[in-house]
Amino acid sequence: MQTQFIIKSLIHHSFADFMQLNQDELAKHNAKWITVDSNPGYPCRVSLAEAEIGERVLALPFTHHDVDSPYRASGPIFVREYAKTADIKLNQIPDILKQRLLSLRAYNSENIMCDAAIFQGEENLIKGIQCFFENPEITYIHIHNANPGCFNCSVERV
Repeated sequence: MQTQFIIKSLIHHSFADFMQLNQDELAKHNAKWITVDSNPGYPCRVSLAEAEIGERVLALPFTHHDVDSPYRASGPIFVREYAKTADIKLNQIPDILKQRLLSLRAYNSENIMCDAAIFQGEENLIKGIQCFFENPEITYIHIHNANPGCFNCSVERV
């Protein structure tokens, strides 16, 4: 039997305070508004959808692996100005992940990376997630865009 999984986006209200700040205030947090000039190119970590040309995204540093572990990590992310938290169904792959070259990083209950691999394409991604979750030590997975290395979303067992 294959393991059921759910992909989790970041939650929109986590960024509500930033959305109210102007460029000068955002600069104090190393963040800034960017007007999207290409699609694809600005994947939103809240909606798990590509931002459209002309839309504003907030670029900011984010601690995506906020754990007490040597694998604690942060990096840049984009959040669309009017993003709503993605509603991802069981075993569903969001469109922004279907064609990208992705790095999967699998972690145990002590927040230590146990495995990692690169996948591209929806079928390969599903197989990779299920293969990692066949290992009972793996409790969650982080998905990163492989080339820039930035965090995209997380995956949990169901």
